Amino acid sequence: MNFLLFEPIYQERVWGGRRFETSLGRSLPEGVIGESWEIVDRPEANSKIAGGSCAGKTLGQLIREKTEDIMGPDWSADRPFPILVKWLDCAERLSLQVHPPKEVAPELNGEPKTENWYVVETYGDSAVMAGLQPGVTQDQFEAALKNNELEPLVCRLKTEPGDALFVPSGRLHAIDGGNLILEIQQNSDTTYRVYDWGRVGLDGKPRQLHIDQSMRSIDFDDFSPSLTKPQGKVTKLVEAAEFHLDRIELEAGDNLAFAAREQPRILSVVSGRLHDQTSEMPVTAGDNALLPYAGNFSFVAEEPAVVLVTHRFSGPAAS
Repeated sequence: MNFLLFEPIYQERVWGGRRFETSLGRSLPEGVIGESWEIVDRPEANSKIAGGSCAGKTLGQLIREKTEDIMGPDWSADRPFPILVKWLDCAERLSLQVHPPKEVAPELNGEPKTENWYVVETYGDSAVMAGLQPGVTQDQFEAALKNNELEPLVCRLKTEPGDALFVPSGRLHAIDGGNLILEIQQNSDTTYRVYDWGRVGLDGKPRQLHIDQSMRSIDFDDFSPSLTKPQGKVTKLVEAAEFHLDRIELEAGDNLAFAAREQPRILSVVSGRLHDQTSEMPVTAGDNALLPYAGNFSFVAEEPAVVLVTHRFSGPAAS
């Protein structure tokens, strides 16, 4: 079984830009494009397969039709794909926000959302914001929110290409302008904005805030998180219940093999070009490929490359 590529689903965002055109070589629709949803299986957005015998089918359809081949023998045919992969073009700062922890999400009619940011390009004064400064209390936070003085209470971390940040549900966060990011996350679209820097949306009106939900969701014991930097050829970026994520550096001619019937995986090409020796199909910078459970893959790097591999998202721990 071959790997699967999908048609991107572009999303307008007030903080976005047009960088996917130059950085990823994409042809974009008109507007301020902040997100490209690369792999998604949701009622409001379902990835369509690009090319091959299954072209035009959605990811959800394919899982229902070929459940074991795609996800393995223990997967339920009606269970959505558990990961959402997206590119973020953060031309301007995003809102200060939080995603609800799994213990709180049902009470708020939301979904938990643990994610990881991988910084691919930076420009200008690029940074991310995450967690609280040491010692900040909820009372201090609420007082600063009322006085529009939140920014000094949140940790701000300068970014450069290759940096990664794990953002578990409950972690307060924002992304500053000047970052092109590949985000791997739980299949969720629940975001609570606690502060939006006085900005208005694309319609010219202030964007909705979710103060009560945010206060229920923020982990007020989360202080001073740090970025993960590349550490040799293989760097483990995430080892969480929701998914594992590895960064792998390849030299020209290096092989990256995945045996059939172990687990499904996602191969994200950050830079460079590879091809699968069995199908001779290429994957290039910007591509996010789903490697089905039933497939046997042996990729060869045609030039130096950096890839991310998302795995361990289909077992009991991820359910």
